[in-house]
Order: sequence, then structure tokens, then C-alpha cells
Amino acid sequence: MPTPHNTTLPSYACPQILAGQKALVTGASSGIGKAVAIGLGRAGADVMINYVSNEETAREIANQIESFGVKAMAFRADVSKEAEVQAMFTAMLDAFGTIDILVANAGLQRDANIDEMTLAQWNTVIDVNLTGQFLCAREAVKEFKRRGIRQDISVAAGKIICMSSVHQLIPWAGHANYAASKGAINMLMQSMAQELAPLRIRVNSIAPGAIRTPINRPAWETPEAYAKLMDLVPYNRIGEPEDIAQAAVFLASDMADYITGTTLFVDGGMTCYPGFAEGG
Repeated sequence: MPTPHNTTLPSYACPQILAGQKALVTGASSGIGKAVAIGLGRAGADVMINYVSNEETAREIANQIESFGVKAMAFRADVSKEAEVQAMFTAMLDAFGTIDILVANAGLQRDANIDEMTLAQWNTVIDVNLTGQFLCAREAVKEFKRRGIRQDISVAAGKIICMSSVHQLIPWAGHANYAASKGAINMLMQSMAQELAPLRIRVNSIAPGAIRTPINRPAWETPEAYAKLMDLVPYNRIGEPEDIAQAAVFLASDMADYITGTTLFVDGGMTCYPGFAEGG
């Protein structure tokens, strides 16, 4: 039986494929956002780490990123608040001069059955998961348009990576607000990609499956829970935050220059509907 602690990712040499680029990662003080911020820094980007709590942790992440020989800073902002997002972008442009990469990762859950879900639970999830991505993307696009392409840095004028979920595709009972936000992110991403492609601004999404993060600890922390989770994952291991970080580095790089309007599912085959593997 697989265990919760048996995942060892291969060690990759990390060329500085994002050297000279400036990145903002929202919700970067833990989990997937933390791993993505570190991954971008390791690949050569200067990184702003957005957080809404855990200032000390965010600053520790910034120090770790700076050990790669790049710049990093932590900035507190609630991405659902327009004024706070605008202040964050002002601070980033003051510190780094511009932005090349936005990873709109901040997200949360407020779970309830549909007949018991409060309006506050619904609004909180939609405001952070969806409106937060809109607000950050809007500010990033303003700077991408103002600055244009810098051929010595990247062949694209800017890159936006929206953090989605397998639940943009797979319904999730008891989590209607979360699944609705992720389904909407897919259409937001595609609509932005269609609009911005002529300007050489690329917009894509990453859709993680089961990833070992604090938000879903009950699903993987015991052998019994882990074994049950593996019924949904044909690849028979849980994903690690670094799996998502590697995908984000690729999508942010010029290696992915002809990719826009696409969701990259990083899910160990969860969206292959493993319940049908033996004929349904």
C-alpha cells in the first residue's frame, strides 16, 4: 500500500532560463505558491512574494530566494481588495522596475453543502479565487502593454499563469463555490489569452490535482487516507508542490512561447477518470 511519505522527486539542474525577469507570485507564503516562488527564483527571476498572513514565513522565503543570487521581497496584500492589489503593483514596479511574470495563485476554500452554504462563504471564495486573479491580471497587463517586449529578456511581452484546479473540470460535491471559481478561472484565462495574444502576452493555467499541501492535509497524512486518495490517481503517488513549480517555470519561459490559452493539468492522471479503468 502506498504511504503518505514515499514521494522522491528527481533532482534537476536548473539553468537560469528566467534570468533578468521579474515575477510576482500571489499566495506565496505556503504550499504551491511557496514552491512556485522558489522555483522561479532558482530559475533566475527576481520574485515578489505576496502573502496575507505569516509575514515571518514570507520573509524567510524571500531570504531563501535571495540565496540564489536574485532579488526577492515580501509584500502583504489581500488580492480581493482592489486598493491593496494596486499598492502591491506600485511597490513591485518601484522595487523591480517592471513585471514579466504573474502567477495568480492565491486561493482558499470555505466548504459546505449547497443548502448550508452562506453567502459569506460563497463570496469569500469567489472574491479571492476569481476576482483576485482578475485584479492582479489587470494590473500586470497594464505594465506589459506600457513596456512591450524586451528581446534581451523574453520574446513575450508578459506571461500570466492562473492557478486553477482539476475541479475546473471535475465537479466537487460540498465544494460548489470552489469548483465554480475554478471553472470561471478557465474561461477568464482563455478570454484573456484570446484578447492579449496579438500583443505577445501569453496567458495559461496550471490545474493541480492532489498535491501535498496544508490545505488538504486530511486527504494524505495517514496511510488509510493516502490509500483512498490513490484510488483517484492512476500514477499512484501524490503530487508535490515542486511538481507545480516545475510546470510554472516552463510556462513562464520562452520554451513555452507558442503556448497560450491552455490549461496544463498536473494531476497524475486524475482527469483520466480512473473509475472507468476497468470498464466503468
